[in-house]
Amino acid sequence: MSDFKLNFLIIGGAKCATTWLQNSLQRSPDITMPDPELHYFSRNYHKGAAWYADQFPRPLGTILGEKSNSYLTDPAAAARIKAHTPDVKLIMQIRNPVERAYSDYCMLYRRGEVDADIAAHLDPARASSERFISDGRYAHHVARFLDLFPAEQFLFLRFDDIQQHPVRQLKCLADHIGHQGVLAAPLRSKVKDKSQAVVPKRLRSFLTPLRPLIDPVRNTRPVTAIRSLVVRPTVHPKLSSDLRRALESYYAPEVETLARVTGLDLERWMTQPSQRMI
Repeated sequence: MSDFKLNFLIIGGAKCATTWLQNSLQRSPDITMPDPELHYFSRNYHKGAAWYADQFPRPLGTILGEKSNSYLTDPAAAARIKAHTPDVKLIMQIRNPVERAYSDYCMLYRRGEVDADIAAHLDPARASSERFISDGRYAHHVARFLDLFPAEQFLFLRFDDIQQHPVRQLKCLADHIGHQGVLAAPLRSKVKDKSQAVVPKRLRSFLTPLRPLIDPVRNTRPVTAIRSLVVRPTVHPKLSSDLRRALESYYAPEVETLARVTGLDLERWMTQPSQRMI
């Protein structure tokens, strides 16, 4: 990566509106970020630094960054990031882990990748090792980074503040990465909406081989009109009060530790449900 200097990384968490942050950053001509999550320091490290650099659109801006939520949870990512770019600014946006787990479950349910037995996926007594629960152990995961990077390279943000204090949230982000201008919020408040209507699973499976032909024209008027005729709203399994309490109890020690190491006020996470924006 000798041809460019990586200035910042958004390392997570998943389902915590990090795409909202990315879309805000990409509205500035001074900031260059690839659209997809590259997962270089986690899943694609074997492809090499030259591959990673080639994924950034040209011409490069004055500030380069990337977002891959797998960096937070992959055990090897922190050490790889430290080895390649030790001065990089790290950004972590976090959400009530109970709401994060439920949102993640709903996303895969909508895709048809998990079934309606929500307790099998979100009951800590049965599924603590699954991604829905494990990815919300923020204190456990961020400890790998805190062992390697000084505190001044971190910016910890709360998901809740996107709705309550969006301008302040973006000002903190701009200051952290050294951006002199004002970051503008995305045009849409909801980047990913779990209530959005989707194409039924069977039809999606049938259309998968045709994606190379469909994707280039998916936003044209004829394709949009056809899609509107087949999409269906998704009704997600409910998160019961008992299951919520079990998750809150499971996460309580993690939340306490996270509040201590980040300095964030996270007490309301365990006393009232967070708002479900995404």
